[in-house]
Amino acid sequence: MEYKIYLSPPHMSGREQQYVREAFDSNWIAPVGPNINVFEEELCAYTGSKHALALASGTAALHLALLALGIGLSDVVLCQSLTFVATANPIVYVGATPVFIDSEPVTWNMCPNALEDAIRHYIRIGKRPKAIIVVHLYGMPAMLDEILYLCKKHDIPLIEDAAEALGAEYGGSKVGTFGTIGIFSFNGNKIITTSGGGAMVSISPEYLERARFLATQAREPSRHYEHHEVGYNYRMSNVCAGIGRGQLEVIDERVAQRRSNFQFYQHYFEGIAEIGFQTGIAETFSNRWLTALVIEGNRASPADIQTALLAHGIESRPVWKPMHCQKIYETLPRFGGSVSERLFERGMCLPSGSNLGEAGRELVARIVRSCF
Repeated sequence: MEYKIYLSPPHMSGREQQYVREAFDSNWIAPVGPNINVFEEELCAYTGSKHALALASGTAALHLALLALGIGLSDVVLCQSLTFVATANPIVYVGATPVFIDSEPVTWNMCPNALEDAIRHYIRIGKRPKAIIVVHLYGMPAMLDEILYLCKKHDIPLIEDAAEALGAEYGGSKVGTFGTIGIFSFNGNKIITTSGGGAMVSISPEYLERARFLATQAREPSRHYEHHEVGYNYRMSNVCAGIGRGQLEVIDERVAQRRSNFQFYQHYFEGIAEIGFQTGIAETFSNRWLTALVIEGNRASPADIQTALLAHGIESRPVWKPMHCQKIYETLPRFGGSVSERLFERGMCLPSGSNLGEAGRELVARIVRSCF
């Protein structure tokens, strides 16, 4: 349907057209060109990463990250359960087995205690996990100190799924740069967009070069088209990278606007005991890509609120359904309790776009409050 207020629509700065026009004028309408090179350099400068690779999607970045780490058939990958399905699917692409880890209730991200239980179990049975995928859900940094400690202790690479978290920080550094490999998404609903697209970042040039090779159909250096292994058409186009350059110029503004939405909702709902928010730990800075909350008690349910918002043409969304509850993954192993299930049952996300005006968020808040 056509909404009056969307959950998280694109927000153009106006500068994107200049870079797109340059791509057209120079005829760089391809997955190579100046915009891609500069966008990767600017992404490194913004995140503090050493190397970046612009790709067709965040999912492609995750797929390549697993391949770059040499993960394949029958390997075990420990994966956060409370996430979008695109976090888990690439594990299956490479023939590995996803094992799902429940959340902790503060950040809603991977529970370090459940993670440790899973690591110990698989080491005990002789199947040391080949990677861990942690998600910074809705732009909220996970408990990285504890997770990185376990990764280092057991020599397991960490992949950070920061698809929703560009601009978020942990201890003053940008998330996505703590693990062996980090990935971002620039889908149309993300904090900045390239219309569709993603990126892979790493301190290791070897992983990036391996991913770059695979992302360009694994073409060998030869005068003719020579291929010794299966590759993919995963590079970002020069036109899309031009959009990304214009978007990246205003990333700090977009983060500030999203955080302002969260602070508005948080203040407006003070006094409603049934409403709680996704919080974080002291050393973190969330980009608040989406304002996520939980609804307790019997006066109103998330479904009641979503229905009330929909009646006014306002889009909202349930919290992600955990992967271990999805039909395609429900038979796979999982570790932890039922925190993610509870968050799915009682959680929802409110309109959080950086172009959501004062009148729009006031209307959203009034409708939510009226449900109580």
